[in-house]
Amino acid sequence: MSDIETSTVSEEGYACTSQVGEFDLQIDATDETGPNPNAALVATYASCYLPAFRVGGSQRGEEDLGKIQIDASADLDDDDDLASIAFDVHVEADLDDGTAAEIAERAEGICHVHSALREGLHADVSVYPGAF
Repeated sequence: MSDIETSTVSEEGYACTSQVGEFDLQIDATDETGPNPNAALVATYASCYLPAFRVGGSQRGEEDLGKIQIDASADLDDDDDLASIAFDVHVEADLDDGTAAEIAERAEGICHVHSALREGLHADVSVYPGAF
């Protein structure tokens, strides 16, 4: 048995419903009934990186980072494939630049989606401490 198993179904058109554990995930290549696959990947990447950032902070002795928000952006190439991803990480805690950079680097090593993507598509991360 695999560690992760999903089932994806499309009755017609370009919309799909994926069963992921006990959750339904709606993805639509046309953005009509759900996010398109590229947008879903970018959101999934950010959703993995954010808790990894918290773990990286904890490893660095920064236990209370407060609110964290990632504003993710991505560019597509001429074939509509993801060409680049960027994360603006807004952190409530007032971190110095060195600490923020170290936590961001640790988060890259912890985030499983970061590890799964080709190196050229890793997010360009900017951290903004004291953001809230």
